[in-house]
Amino acid sequence: MVLNARRDFPADNLPAFVDYVKANNAKLQFGSAGAGTTTHLGCALLNAAIGINVTHVPYRGGGPASNDLIGGQIDYMCANMGGAVPLIIGKQVKAIATLSRGRSLLMPDLPTAHEQGLVDFDVVTWNAFFLPKGASAEIVTKLNDATSQAMDTPAVKSRMHDIGVTGIAIERRSPEYLAKFVVDEIARWAGPIKANGLQVD
Repeated sequence: MVLNARRDFPADNLPAFVDYVKANNAKLQFGSAGAGTTTHLGCALLNAAIGINVTHVPYRGGGPASNDLIGGQIDYMCANMGGAVPLIIGKQVKAIATLSRGRSLLMPDLPTAHEQGLVDFDVVTWNAFFLPKGASAEIVTKLNDATSQAMDTPAVKSRMHDIGVTGIAIERRSPEYLAKFVVDEIARWAGPIKANGLQVD
């Protein structure tokens, strides 16, 4: 994910962004693709890490949110990298920081939030296969092996790169790793979810 701001936002890097937002948070707004989306929770976690409370404007999708960011109706948003890159390259929005712990292959020159002083900040979207409880170990292993092999094919790797998706390292692909990762993610996101009053409808 990437933190984008409107073109005329008076900050070009994360430290300047933090200073400006802290001084002006009462009059600023951040947009998202909708309440509870990764673009909402990413910025909610960022705001919590910075220690600010900024008005959230939920849209019905990332496109409308990006359009209003381009038009200056909102001040910033935390966008998925694949959709944000063309807007950044076209100078329609201003990129402030990559939100993952490591830099993106799509924008290797854009420093991460971690590199810019928000130590250990790491916001990524991820996907996984989940099977019904009690699925046999044989089926789990078979699906896991097939998925891992597919992820390593040149065609899939190329397509993932084109849409801004970084493949997961092989040591993080096991069912055991995923089980622990999910528990850790629930704990990490609980704060921003509760603070924003989000509930499943």
